[in-house]
Amino acid sequence: MTPLAAHLVRRIAAQGPIRLSDYMAECLLHPAHGYYTRAEPFGAGGDFITAPEISQMFGELLGLWLAQCWLDQGAPGRFVLAEPGPGRGTLMADVLRATRRVPGFHAAARVVLVEASPRLRAVQAARLAPWPVEWADTVQALPEGPLFLLANEFFDALPVRQFTRAGRGWAETLVTVQGGALALARGAPRGEPALAHRLADTREGDVVELCPAAPPIMAEIAGRIAAAGGAALVVDYGGWHSLGDTVQAMRRHAPAGLLDTPGEADLTAHVDFEPLAQAATAAGARAHGPVAQGALLERLGIGLRTARLTEGLTTAQAAGHIAAMRRLTHPDEMGTLFKALAVLPAQAPPAAGFAS
Repeated sequence: MTPLAAHLVRRIAAQGPIRLSDYMAECLLHPAHGYYTRAEPFGAGGDFITAPEISQMFGELLGLWLAQCWLDQGAPGRFVLAEPGPGRGTLMADVLRATRRVPGFHAAARVVLVEASPRLRAVQAARLAPWPVEWADTVQALPEGPLFLLANEFFDALPVRQFTRAGRGWAETLVTVQGGALALARGAPRGEPALAHRLADTREGDVVELCPAAPPIMAEIAGRIAAAGGAALVVDYGGWHSLGDTVQAMRRHAPAGLLDTPGEADLTAHVDFEPLAQAATAAGARAHGPVAQGALLERLGIGLRTARLTEGLTTAQAAGHIAAMRRLTHPDEMGTLFKALAVLPAQAPPAAGFAS
């Protein structure tokens, strides 16, 4: 039993079952035993690899996408270039390298990373040196001004509440203790106002997940973009209109039991892009997409970029770039599971890769 498991067993035994969302939050963010405070989760030596770690092309193309949005909006003289959940800083490093030849972009950019962990801030500072990076604890703490933001695999790490349809009500997934160990259970069915509209398109036993933190964060981002200009690109795995149990644990690059090693495995859930788009629209911005990650990268020129990177290389040397392109774009890999949602000012034209 991990230290966090022992802590949770004691807590639940004393106070009663907790929501799945509370369990996820403890596993990921507990100040002493949480996953993101405990160890290095990223890369080949961690538990998962994100798209920026697979290939530099991912960050390069998304950086140029942001730069084009900046140009389309008249190249404002000072803007915030932000990334929430920036990991080791790999994505932002690729963005800055790819945009260094865009006239005026670097001179106008104020790079701000949304990161609360002192340990990860130190890693990011070393990765991005000598760029003058700033940090904010939350999206709400970002500086004022036009906001150009990339959020890659950020929303999937936010805790979700999970409900199972039971008659005209919903039974929430809980974490309890059975035989001295953590176990899943369901609460008594009851009405859930946030899910009243889902009674029309679900059946008995269907599972629906809600991410309470996601819409307010998107509303903050979109509200700033609507008021001051900018663009946001959200890339994550998920779909439209939540349905099904998607909560999963990953440890050492393989699926793990949800309750097996609290604090020592990454916990995520598929992102429901529908409430994100609704929150952006309600905040006065316009949402475009989502589109499949593979389709977006192909429209942005990943094929040409791969060809350029492999010029003059032997077949064996080029194989890595070609494999990376396939992993990012192919339907059997990340190409369709991962999707992208763009948020722009209401009057701005659709950005590259999203035009119908």
